[in-house]
Amino acid sequence: MQTRHGFTTIELLIVIIIIGILAGIAIPRFIGSKRLAYIASMQSDLRNMISGAELKFSDDGTYVNYVTPKGSSGVTLRFAGTATGWAATATHAGVSGVVCHVERGSPEDSAGVPVCD
Repeated sequence: MQTRHGFTTIELLIVIIIIGILAGIAIPRFIGSKRLAYIASMQSDLRNMISGAELKFSDDGTYVNYVTPKGSSGVTLRFAGTATGWAATATHAGVSGVVCHVERGSPEDSAGVPVCD
């Protein structure tokens, strides 16, 4: 009598189905985590820009001519300064439609806390 070694087609099919179910659960969670990480990166870059802008103001008494720093990988920063205030935004290539912003010295002043929409 000869014995066979290996898996049957049904056993392999069950394993493939289980892997598919696990991937279906894990991939959306991973994408959500990645999105939150991109937003956290934008907020962190804006906080760093706030520190730099305030240092410039303490040295020169104005926000004019503040050079916008380079953002983290994928983050684009924009800064517009006047003599008494400024506005800054951050976007990320991996998160379309989300813009983080922070302002100082305007009616929409966010008290130095980056807000993401």
